Amino acid sequence: MTTTSDQTRQGGAPAAGDRQVQPAGAGEAQPATPSGTSGGPSGTVSLTFAKALTYAMEDALAADASVVVFGEDVGTLGGVFRITDGLTKRFGEERCFDTPLAESGIMGMAVGMAMNGMRPVVEMQFDAFAYPAFEQVVSHVAKMPNRTKGRVKLPLVIRIPYAGGIGGVEHHCDSSEAYYVHTPGLTVLAPATVADAYTMLRDAIACPDPVVFLEPKKLYFSKEQVDLDALRARYASKAAGGGPQQPASSIGKAVIARAGTDATLIAYGPSVPTALAAAEAAALEGRSLQVIDVRSLVPFDDETVCAAVRGTGRAVVIAEAPGFASVAAEIVARVQERCFHSLAAPVRRVTGFDIPYPAPKLEHHYLPGVDRILDVVDELQWEDQ
Repeated sequence: MTTTSDQTRQGGAPAAGDRQVQPAGAGEAQPATPSGTSGGPSGTVSLTFAKALTYAMEDALAADASVVVFGEDVGTLGGVFRITDGLTKRFGEERCFDTPLAESGIMGMAVGMAMNGMRPVVEMQFDAFAYPAFEQVVSHVAKMPNRTKGRVKLPLVIRIPYAGGIGGVEHHCDSSEAYYVHTPGLTVLAPATVADAYTMLRDAIACPDPVVFLEPKKLYFSKEQVDLDALRARYASKAAGGGPQQPASSIGKAVIARAGTDATLIAYGPSVPTALAAAEAAALEGRSLQVIDVRSLVPFDDETVCAAVRGTGRAVVIAEAPGFASVAAEIVARVQERCFHSLAAPVRRVTGFDIPYPAPKLEHHYLPGVDRILDVVDELQWEDQ
């Protein structure tokens, strides 16, 4: 059983046990903003990845009365990483509330609520904390629509802060995506940019199927300039048409994060900034590396990824998780099968090692880095070597 006293993280926000003094009335339910109306800033703003997630849930709660948010410490405290900060104050404890420290119970309640017309958005707090709920995910969340021949939908989102790079100990830094992508019936998303944090979470909440939403913890405090009005406009227009919102194009769609001609780096989630840094370093050495941000692990965008690899003839897949039987291994297999006659070299991987997640002082050896990536790129059978 997890407790709020053993949470480990960095980034400056208080840990879960460091309760903040709330202003008068903070625990009281607030009147809901009219449907579709945001309570956050507008226009082009400098936004963190974490705050983009907050605004995505805030806007979804305002637009759809069936959306509810719950999990451990997500209410008054606003979550370990403050992702749900302010949601209880604005929408009340019926829409954003704390649960007991019982992940299996959280997931079971989400299943029941989704079966009865709600759209639960649940937080697992840390990646490995989700393991007690895994039986519920595999046996019920992933199978209920198929079990009922599509008559019972489960429109729920499982938010999982995951992966390393924060100096956390075991049970706080797992990359557990392989468990979920191997389970038929789940959509699995892993955004890497601030804009995608907002749009992909909105798309996940609107999706009629269960979504595992993987949030790279080390990116929570990364910042970008984003046009919130433009991001919100697409959802406002969908809502205006009446009926439930439909999944937008970010589900099942990879994107080209950086153009390049010599080789393609394929990454997702926390590994995307690392891949971009490697491409930047390679450019100083005269080598042009393309970077693909997979974004959607299931469904997987074979078309975009394979077109990119066919264009360069070489590919390296980058991921933090251990390499054996991994998402990276699946991507290598898919690319190798579909692009064989376009390849100038075997598709390679740069991943975490096949060991339990190491102690904080050793994680920099474990995580894929620029040097490891460039070393593998150098081994891609270049004609000038």
